[in-house]
Amino acid sequence: MSVEISKLASGLTVVTDEMPHLETAALGVWAGVGGRDEKPNEHGISHLLEHMAFKGTTKRSSREIVEEIEAVGGDLNAGTSTETTSYYARVLKADVPLALDVLADILANPAFEPDELEREKNVIVQEIGAAQDTPDDVVFEHLNELCYPDQPMGRSLLGTAKTLRAFNRDMLRGYLSTHYRGPDMVVAAAGAVDHSQVVAEVERRFASFEGTPGPKPQTAQFGQGGTKVVHRELEQAHLTLALEGVPQTDSSLFSLQVFTNILGGGMSSRLFQEVREKRGLCYSIYTFHAPYSDTGFFGLYTGTDPADAPEMMEVVVDIMNDSVETLTDAEIARAKAQMKAGLLMAMESCSSRAEQLARHVLAYGRPQTVQELVARIDAVSIESTRDAARALLSRSRPAVVALGSGRGLDTAVSFAEGLTRARAKARLH
Repeated sequence: MSVEISKLASGLTVVTDEMPHLETAALGVWAGVGGRDEKPNEHGISHLLEHMAFKGTTKRSSREIVEEIEAVGGDLNAGTSTETTSYYARVLKADVPLALDVLADILANPAFEPDELEREKNVIVQEIGAAQDTPDDVVFEHLNELCYPDQPMGRSLLGTAKTLRAFNRDMLRGYLSTHYRGPDMVVAAAGAVDHSQVVAEVERRFASFEGTPGPKPQTAQFGQGGTKVVHRELEQAHLTLALEGVPQTDSSLFSLQVFTNILGGGMSSRLFQEVREKRGLCYSIYTFHAPYSDTGFFGLYTGTDPADAPEMMEVVVDIMNDSVETLTDAEIARAKAQMKAGLLMAMESCSSRAEQLARHVLAYGRPQTVQELVARIDAVSIESTRDAARALLSRSRPAVVALGSGRGLDTAVSFAEGLTRARAKARLH
């Protein structure tokens, strides 16, 4: 990997990874701002701003933006998350300057035309409606609220119809000016790119993004846990469980990820084998860990027949607790192999490389090499995995949310909370 990094006078970071065998490039702008940076009256503005990026600038109409990129066979997209917002393109080698010009234009010179703004606000209201019709979206929305009460971390990225209606072009410009600052932005490119050329283009086209870093979001506080049942007439019961995880920079991150994979990271995982393959209680079950800058979120999701919900949660929590002391060397090795394979396979994609470069710069201040990441995975042992698992089950009271109908949901969530807490406490004494 030939990774090069430059920090411009504005504070903006440019990082590239040249892949000489490619004829295409993936590049984008990652800003260290997302849903958790929003004040209550700004709920949903990060996502709306991302949508409005392609709705016209002072130089290009919305149609001209997409036509210029598609005329050279490229494509544009964007995404909003809890801590970052990204705008990215995939183009042929010769069209990297065009892509950078378009990306700079949509961020530096947005028009925010009132008619376009009203249309896009309505589009997002439709997106909110679609999410409310999707049970696994709904159950995680309630779970986030339970885990991060009265905090931006606990709110949906989409906002609400009420908050969206209140947004105007001045609010969008103010939010852009406050949070899109040079020191908080990364331009990353991978594939058929030349670092010096990208730096020169970025220095010229992104000159308006400078100044001091934007304000930091409030520190996340994982809540007191507890249970919640959301009653809705559905064929399945949707069950979720969450625990406080660890931040991106925590030394136990990779050990915790190994434990997460062993529990519910694939078809060979303990939960999948026991709950689906042996008992036939569900179609889908998985666990994940999402690290943030100052906290982490361990989550579990499954869906089952409402009548089977108590048994499902009993089995799930039993496996979670029992796994800590019964991990095997074979499971550790398999989980580590999965992680390394996923990492190395992603490195074959210039889009994945560009995204990883940007996220590493925002999280660690520099890109981490593949060798460093593989070494961290290799360093995970059965002892470090057990330590990470014990800490996970004792760090917080679990948050449990069930969505569906039937009396079994109340039994399921109360049982899950009590068993996890009791066993976690028992291990500490």
